[in-house]
Amino acid sequence: MTQPQEPQQAGPDQLAFQQYRTLLFSVAYRILGTAADAEDVVQDAWLKWSAAGRSQVADPRSYLTRIISNLAMERLRSTRHQRETYIGPWLPEPVLTRPDTADGVATADSVSMALLVVLETLSPLERAVFVLKEVFAFSYAEIGEAVERSEPAVRQAAHRAREHVQARRPRFTTDPARRRDVTERFFAATAGGDINTLMELLSPDVTLWTDGGGKVRQALKPVIGLQTVASWFAALGTVTYQGIEPDQMRAELTWINGGPGVVFRGPDRVIATLTFDFDPQGRISTIHNVANPDKLHAITHGTRHQLS
Repeated sequence: MTQPQEPQQAGPDQLAFQQYRTLLFSVAYRILGTAADAEDVVQDAWLKWSAAGRSQVADPRSYLTRIISNLAMERLRSTRHQRETYIGPWLPEPVLTRPDTADGVATADSVSMALLVVLETLSPLERAVFVLKEVFAFSYAEIGEAVERSEPAVRQAAHRAREHVQARRPRFTTDPARRRDVTERFFAATAGGDINTLMELLSPDVTLWTDGGGKVRQALKPVIGLQTVASWFAALGTVTYQGIEPDQMRAELTWINGGPGVVFRGPDRVIATLTFDFDPQGRISTIHNVANPDKLHAITHGTRHQLS
């Protein structure tokens, strides 16, 4: 993956583009669910921006949002078959975020693994409309211009998307400090093989989703149930994982996709990430484990993304 080839000396065009780069990546990542694809469409947006005649561009933000939205929808359509034939569960590509992302509940929720998984079930148009309306508060008129649809069509797509998301993603506002505390205790219990503490921290119907993409061995179906999931994690410190002995593996707490998460590293590579969703009682209800090495580049590079 290459970065946009921008002039060494920033001119007005580059400065205008750089002003909205965070917005463009944030929109693209939420529509696509992968940092690699998001970076690619940001690069494509730069090429379109630098080649276009902009004498009639009164609002660069709207113009660039239109470019990135259409590029992202086009990319999403082209990757749909790959995702539909994926080996095991397809999970979004995790990204490192800043600790203050978790302070904004709406922002943190909009980039959470749980919501991105639900957004996978929307059509590309519905997903783009949902992101632009619910996350970035664009007006229906602005969205219609961005996605090249009439305002009534955009309103209908937004309504369908909102109902779909609400039905599959009940929102529970768990205090960020509580989520951090539970994650830290889960982390310690996993490291110590403390199955009793794990069972206290997990919801009775907790579900573990693992994504190896056929590249590394992972469960091909969700692992469901308190005892099964607790036993799975209690054993982590005693078994070889992806060819790495327990004493060669290290884990660290960090911020991933707007919330506390865990990164597992071997001697020479990142091997997996864990992110969590919580129930109304503050217990862990869902765990997303991404181990496909193709989805760990953003974590390996160590870049923390501003996604607000």
